[in-house]
Formats: sequence, structure tokens, C-alpha cells
Amino acid sequence: MSSGKSAAPAPGLRPYLASDAPVLAGIFRAAIEDLTGEDYSPDQQEAWAAAADDDTAFAARLDGQLTLVATLSGQPVGFIALKDDKLIDLLYVHPAAIGKGVATLLCGAAETLAKARGTSVLIVDASDTALGFFQKRGFEAQRRNTVSVGPVWFGNTTLTKRLAEEKTLQ
Repeated sequence: MSSGKSAAPAPGLRPYLASDAPVLAGIFRAAIEDLTGEDYSPDQQEAWAAAADDDTAFAARLDGQLTLVATLSGQPVGFIALKDDKLIDLLYVHPAAIGKGVATLLCGAAETLAKARGTSVLIVDASDTALGFFQKRGFEAQRRNTVSVGPVWFGNTTLTKRLAEEKTLQ
């Protein structure tokens, strides 16, 4: 017998399109404003979110990297940007899509693409908010960082993950 509940839609994945930039900037801001308050002060959140204030610069950042978009019911709900095939520069999920497998899908896809492009170690400078997510995915902390955005200072952690090497039969 059916419980009458329909299964939640699974997230989808697609390449970034230039027309996505404004929506992804909104996801970026919403994630920072709604999800990082336990780890960062309002001043830190404001300085961090300001990276999306310049539409042209934010779009150029996305355009200049391998950027993937996660969707639910066809609508963008998250994105990841891979820089130089080895650095996860951006990974953001809309607060309404947290817990639906979006970040896991995005990160897994980035790992697969990085490996396919010859990368053996993936790097991320993770916010305190995202640290646990990356550690659960097998990333290992390398160092603690203090970075500034204008006059505001932040803490984050550089983590790395060795991507499994293919075993060849001889």
C-alpha cells in the first residue's frame, strides 16, 4: 500500500549558463545570510555576501571556472565552481534545499570531473559552517586560515582530498 506521500524530487545537475548568474548570486547571498549565523558575525556575513553585489564580477567568476548547477523541479537550488580543475572555489545551496542531497550531488560531480581531468588532490578553503560537510566526504584539514574581505577578517580551513586512483589490470 502507498502511504499517499509522493517521493521528494531528486536533485538534477546541469552545466552553468551565463543567464544563471543572477539566480546563483541570490543563492549565494541566501546561503550566507541564513546558514552561517552560528559561525560568523553579521559584519562578516555582510562582507562575505557583498562578493555578489557586482553582477558583472560575480558572473565573470562563474564564467571563468567549471561551474555546475543543481536543480530541483527544474529550478536552480545550488552550484559549485571548480577552479583550475583542483580547487572548489564556490559551493552554495539555497537554505530551502538543505538536506535534499544537493551539496552531495554537486561535490560528487566536481570530484568526478576533477579526477577525469587528471587531478589527484582536490582542495577547498571551507567556511566553518561547511567544515563538517567536507570532512564527512573524506576531506582532511591541512591548515587554519585567517583571510580578510576589506576590513573584515574571517577564519576558514584548507582541506584536501586525495582522489582515488584507478586500478589497472595487468
